[in-house]
Amino acid sequence: MAAHLKKRVYEEFTRVVQVPAEEVPSKKLRLCKPSKSAALHVDLCKAANATDALQYLLQFARKPVEAESVEGVVRILLEHYYKEADSSVRLKIASLLGVLSTTPGFSPDCIVEDVVSAAANEKSHQVLAQLLDSLLTAGTQPPQSPVVAARLAEVARRHLSDASFGVRNKCLQLLGRLGAGDAPLGKDGVGTSAAVARDVPSVISDYFGDQDPRVRTAALKATLQLHERGIKIQQMIYEQACRLLADDYEQVRSAAVQMVWVLSDLYPESIVPIPSSNEEIRLADDAFGKISHMVSDGSWMVRAQAAKTLGSMSQVSPHFLEQTLDKKLMSDLRRKRTAHERAKELFASGEFSSGRKWADDTPKEKLDTNTVNLIASGACGAFVHGLEDEMFEVRIAAVEALCRLARSSPGFAEKCLDFLVDMFNDEIEEVRLQSIHVLREISTHITLREDQLDTVLAVLEDSSRDIREALHELLCCTNVSTKECIQLALLELLKNLSKYPADRNSVWKCLKFLGSRHPMLVLPLVPELLSTHPYFDTPEPDMDDPAYIAVLVLVFNAAKSCPTMPALFSDHTFRHYAYLRDSLSYLVPPLRLPGRKQIHGLDSADCQGVESAQLFLQQSLDRVSTIQNLEAPGAQDLLIFIIRDLQRLGQLQTELAGAADFCATYLRCQLLLIKALQEKLWNVAVPLCLKQNVTATAAARQVLEESYKLEFMYSGLESRQVAVVHHVRLQAKALQLVLSARTTHGQDPLVGACEKFLQEMDSFHRLFAAELPHLRDGFADKLAEATPRLASRKPSELVNLLQTSLRHSALVPLTLPPQVHRATANIIEPTGESDNPLKFTSGLVVALDVDATLEHVRDPHGSVKVEVVYPDGQSHVIHPKPGDFRNPGPQRHRLITQVYLSHGAWTEPCQVEVRLLLAYSSSSSSSSDDSKVAWGDSLDDLPPPEGAVEGTIAFSKPVKVFIMPKPARR
Repeated sequence: MAAHLKKRVYEEFTRVVQVPAEEVPSKKLRLCKPSKSAALHVDLCKAANATDALQYLLQFARKPVEAESVEGVVRILLEHYYKEADSSVRLKIASLLGVLSTTPGFSPDCIVEDVVSAAANEKSHQVLAQLLDSLLTAGTQPPQSPVVAARLAEVARRHLSDASFGVRNKCLQLLGRLGAGDAPLGKDGVGTSAAVARDVPSVISDYFGDQDPRVRTAALKATLQLHERGIKIQQMIYEQACRLLADDYEQVRSAAVQMVWVLSDLYPESIVPIPSSNEEIRLADDAFGKISHMVSDGSWMVRAQAAKTLGSMSQVSPHFLEQTLDKKLMSDLRRKRTAHERAKELFASGEFSSGRKWADDTPKEKLDTNTVNLIASGACGAFVHGLEDEMFEVRIAAVEALCRLARSSPGFAEKCLDFLVDMFNDEIEEVRLQSIHVLREISTHITLREDQLDTVLAVLEDSSRDIREALHELLCCTNVSTKECIQLALLELLKNLSKYPADRNSVWKCLKFLGSRHPMLVLPLVPELLSTHPYFDTPEPDMDDPAYIAVLVLVFNAAKSCPTMPALFSDHTFRHYAYLRDSLSYLVPPLRLPGRKQIHGLDSADCQGVESAQLFLQQSLDRVSTIQNLEAPGAQDLLIFIIRDLQRLGQLQTELAGAADFCATYLRCQLLLIKALQEKLWNVAVPLCLKQNVTATAAARQVLEESYKLEFMYSGLESRQVAVVHHVRLQAKALQLVLSARTTHGQDPLVGACEKFLQEMDSFHRLFAAELPHLRDGFADKLAEATPRLASRKPSELVNLLQTSLRHSALVPLTLPPQVHRATANIIEPTGESDNPLKFTSGLVVALDVDATLEHVRDPHGSVKVEVVYPDGQSHVIHPKPGDFRNPGPQRHRLITQVYLSHGAWTEPCQVEVRLLLAYSSSSSSSSDDSKVAWGDSLDDLPPPEGAVEGTIAFSKPVKVFIMPKPARR
């Protein structure tokens, strides 16, 4: 027993325990950047003279400074500032202090006191002005401190009496940007007593009469800045501002115009006296008269500003407003005494005319022609002067001001109509174009007479396409007075059509609206327009004639609101209506023709209205939720039927075309995924299902393409819809990863693909964290449950997990925002109907005119491109210039450009295809392949995806054009 115990004891004490060696922690290197302040101090100490110091400061200014180094650099600069005797070096140091105060992450409050003390001892006016400018920069950096602002306002008040205009300018800028309206400032800069304390606006207004015009301008602008910051400006400075309207310097008068306008907006109903008269007038009317007088100023910039300012003075009295359109002074603007008052005054004087003395009964009142009126004589015909100005900028400003005033006053719109119509003959194209746009904006208040319409229609002969199309837009929304006006407009539009055939669609659209707005005026013209006769049978016109189609468009649109008009149609007119209703349905409305079968261009869904179509769309989306309860064949059939219904709905209801197409495309992606994830594909060995594998690969690639269309071709989407689109894209990429794993041999390519997918998934969860609850039971929700274990799994296990999640995830329901629009493009020119080829010498170029309309395109200048595909497969992509785009209306753009074609010699003419592409760039794609993160590392260390997926989407029908490159002659 003892021997056995002894053996156990020895065994226990002779046991060897191996302690693992502790890992020595690796030393971390900390990279220290060289101190900017030390380097600057060394450089400044090496400077032998002021020139060297200035050179070092200039070199230092070109280098960026970190936020943690700014304070040290400022201390070095201030230390050298106090030692430096040369003013140019101190000036550069003061400038650097202002630049350094704008460094992100640095609080400039700590250097304010140092700069203030430096400014207090500075003798140079230029350096002092620069120090005050640096204080202004530092004081306006966010977050702004009220204490610092008050301190800087005191400093500005202290230096306001400086002899240099530059110092006074900077002080006034400081007060305007940082001064408080209720903070009193004493004469010494400190609020000492109520007797000497004054508020900031009063202090600034003292410098309206400064001897230097630059200071007067700065004082006016400082007061305007106080107003912009919400500080109340007193009415007492109105007289001072009015006197400055007659200043000798342009900048002062320009600032004074702004000041008078601000005061008229603040105190419109205040009563001010009229000089040299006992009358009183509203401040708004008085200011309007004074600013109107500035339209005749000697400086064209002041004239343009005054004319533009008049357009924003909507509180002026109507009789003052109308006075600006008449050069003759209206007597109503003077108060006329009654006969009783005149007789009473004559009786009180005790004098009667005896007839013995010449002119003894003349009025004793001596009138000054410049001050007799309630409104200044210069204001009479202010807009007439502005519209006749020699500078086109003034004329444009006057036209815009008339537009703004006429929109709020229908009576004034009628009175200024003749003046605006006269501007259609201006020599500058920009003025003519602006006049047309202005008349279109006020078209609801006006009706054109025949003489006015004649002047307007003369612009149709203009060689500028923009002018002609703008005039077509004007005629679309203009009312005319007589049937002769309709006849005249039709005649001129037909001349325009024959002279410029490219305006065909624009002219047809113009006549469509012209007929629908004036059905009763078109009715008596129908026999003449259609060449019908009550007894004789007239020949049938040619339907290929664009002029005849234009007449029919006018008549058919008028017939929609005039039920008696179809009785005047001949038999061939009804046939032509049926033809145009099918070919040009957007120009010809549906008509109820007597004695004939109703021609339906749409199904019953269109007749029920947009509300029933929206209800049908929502019911179709609700039926999608029942797919989860169906077997695979039934689910696919239901999706196919819903997609077909949505596509048909988009064709019938143009208002819901974008939403219906968006839903149909999304459901098509889901259908492709369901077909790719069928049971027979995944339960068979890989060599036995190569055909199915190819089908699934094509489906995944198509879903990716459709997802980019969903994201970039549709506007009006909310965050939830974008999240659903990215969710579908994530499913497609997961399917691609699973398919590549089934056919890839080796682990290295699979490891890289898994890393990229993990990065995609992490980016998706970070971008759409708020939308994840709406993706419940979807693919992303299934992956989110296994996210903590994904990083530690092997690639093969991740692939199996993705395959299981794809097959068992539910279809995410789709909800639509109120408005979804699809980007569309329609190529007007070239039409592709010509059989005559464009001939040119091979190796040279030929210009092809391209005219297209774009609808609901976001950023067309950067995304729309033109692609030309040659018969041999070559393709060229052309990026139009920004000047080729026009914006005729909201969400509408017009592309008018030229495409240059070139190719080698051909033996016979061939067709090239021209189409428009929508370029996109997605930053949510996977990162580049050179990721160095090892498999199994934490996801937190993965960098965000940087590689953007770029591509193009064809969003217009291709147009085929015949071209014939001929061989060059030897």
